[in-house]
Parts: sequence; C-alpha cells; structure tokens
Amino acid sequence: MNFEDFQKIITNAIDSEVESYAFYTSIADRVKDAGLKTLFLDLAKDEKGHREYLQGLLLRDAKQMNFVAARDYKITDSLEEPTLSVDMKPLDGLVLAVKKELQAAQMYTQLAAASADAEQQMVFVQLANMEKGHKARLEDIYTNMAYPEAW
Repeated sequence: MNFEDFQKIITNAIDSEVESYAFYTSIADRVKDAGLKTLFLDLAKDEKGHREYLQGLLLRDAKQMNFVAARDYKITDSLEEPTLSVDMKPLDGLVLAVKKELQAAQMYTQLAAASADAEQQMVFVQLANMEKGHKARLEDIYTNMAYPEAW
C-alpha cells in the first residue's frame, strides 16, 4: 500500500469516527437512563479521541500505540442490527452500537492484513484493538441488561 492509499484509508477512517461520534451523542441525547447516557457520552469522547489521533497520522508519523485486544465472546454477533429510531429501546441501542464497533474492528483488521508496511499494520491492529475494546464493554453491559436473571 502506498502512502497516498494510506492517506485515503485514514481519511475514510476519520469520517467513520465522526459518524460514530454523532451516533453516540444522538443516542446519549435520546436515552433516559443516566448510566446509558454516561456510557454513550464516554464512547463519543473515545471516538473523538480516535479522530484526533487519525488526523495526527495525516500530519506526522504514527506514534506508538499499545492497546491490548479485548476477548471477544461474540455475544451479540448473531443478533440482527436494529434500525436507528427515535423510539429505540436501550437494549436495541446497545446492539446497534456493538454492531458498529464490530464493523469498525473488522475494517481495521482487514486493512492491517492488506498492508505490507509494518508501521501501517501496527496502526491498523491498534485501531482494531480499540474498537474491540469498545465492543467488549458494550457486550458486557448488554449481557447485564438482557440477562438480569444471571445475577
């Protein structure tokens, strides 16, 4: 992958992070539960940080990132992606958020596999790990909400 292709991919990734930020802030505005509101605002803040990091990649060399991949239990992978709506239930909002994080992680994983440059691979692997961490966090909350009898 040449530098121009890398720049296009990073620009697309920035667009994706902006979209995720808007998604999480809109969900935070809609939910009534204070804990969920805080969670979605935290995720929006993370996405903003990702955008800023990616913008930095376009301006200078990548700095070392070190995010450990979260264990993926695939709890919600078999669920259908709900449609975003004003009347969305909190559980559906969580599933939609998990699906978005999964898609982002898969995209970054594929980009890492497609890159021949070790530094680019590292960037994409670390971005995938960040998204997998979000997915794991959301699935943990989903499990606690969807299966309260397990407590």
